[in-house]
Amino acid sequence: MRRRIPVGRALVLLALTAAWPDPGLAAGPPPPSGRQSLKAKQEALGEVRRQLDEARERASSARRREISLLAELEGIDRALAQKRAALQQFDRRIVQVEAELDALEGHRDRVVEDRVSQQAALSVRLATLAWLAAAPAAPPWATGATMLARQRAVADLAGIARDDLDRLTRYDATADRLSARQEAAARARRELVELRSAVDDERAQIAAQAERRRALLAQTREDRATHERLAGELGDAARRLEALVRGLARRAPAQRVVARATPTPAPSPAVGLGRERGQLPWPAEGRVVTGFGRETHPRFGTETVRSGIDIEAPEGTPIRAVAMGTVAYRGWLKGYGNLLVLDHGDGYYTLYAHASQILVDEGDQVKGGELVGRVGETGSVEGPRLHFEVRYQSRAEDPQLWLRRRQ
Repeated sequence: MRRRIPVGRALVLLALTAAWPDPGLAAGPPPPSGRQSLKAKQEALGEVRRQLDEARERASSARRREISLLAELEGIDRALAQKRAALQQFDRRIVQVEAELDALEGHRDRVVEDRVSQQAALSVRLATLAWLAAAPAAPPWATGATMLARQRAVADLAGIARDDLDRLTRYDATADRLSARQEAAARARRELVELRSAVDDERAQIAAQAERRRALLAQTREDRATHERLAGELGDAARRLEALVRGLARRAPAQRVVARATPTPAPSPAVGLGRERGQLPWPAEGRVVTGFGRETHPRFGTETVRSGIDIEAPEGTPIRAVAMGTVAYRGWLKGYGNLLVLDHGDGYYTLYAHASQILVDEGDQVKGGELVGRVGETGSVEGPRLHFEVRYQSRAEDPQLWLRRRQ
């Protein structure tokens, strides 16, 4: 059975490599223990390679889990955005129904008031008709014209009373219809409130699921960073051991590899938006939690490159354009959620991501300081925040060099 060398011992062996004499510079034949030393180094190399493969596989597995969780979170973010939009629609509909209820109640109150007035007038007319009917007959000396006038007055008054009664009947029918509409509107409001409550419960469940997935994603990323760090250390150990084995076997020194520095890009021109460098207003109120450029993990030493800054802010915080421009893009972009891109001309663009709402459309002209959206957490795994970028052509620049210095 092949002897297993623990990774700790292999790394200790790596540390001793620096003190190992270069075989290519030693005089005379190798010592008698050279073959045994070479065999031990080869065994150590094999063990380090095996553990390196295991670490790489674990890192790859964690990366696959991370990708899967990110895709799942993307779907959850979309579902949350849909639920929030549905809640806003329910809120608008409830406001409309409540306004309709208020209008119906006011209309019915006026109908009831008119009915009371009409009923009072009818009572007066009926009392007058009753008095006329009970009045004594005309004396013998009364003329026929007097009798005829009395009969006409009674007939006219009876006709008016009949009209009053018809109006009362219509008022009753109108009041009944308004009451039925009120009941229907109140029932619709109750149903809307129940539906809204159900959607809000679903939103809360989805939000809780998103929190669990974010916690799992954070743990998965930490695991991946650990395995990648271990794989890097084992890779370094393997490379040093390989150099040592080659030196023992070939008695030749290892070659040095010189890294070439990346040239520094030229600054963007001071035209158009470029003249506003350092003077732009902040796109949202909040705290900068992620800066621009390379970021090194404090524990595992892994590096990520940030193309903008993240401003942490409560959901719904206003997002404002930093300068006049045209809406070049608005929509959903994986990893950015709801994304807005403004074209400021002369090759300059600003990007606003993770918005809960975007309030402008493609092609719209916006002014500096205009409200263009609201902060959210769409596409974000860190909670509500605004991801903000400044780009010249396709190259990202540090937004904090463009924004006004905060007091």
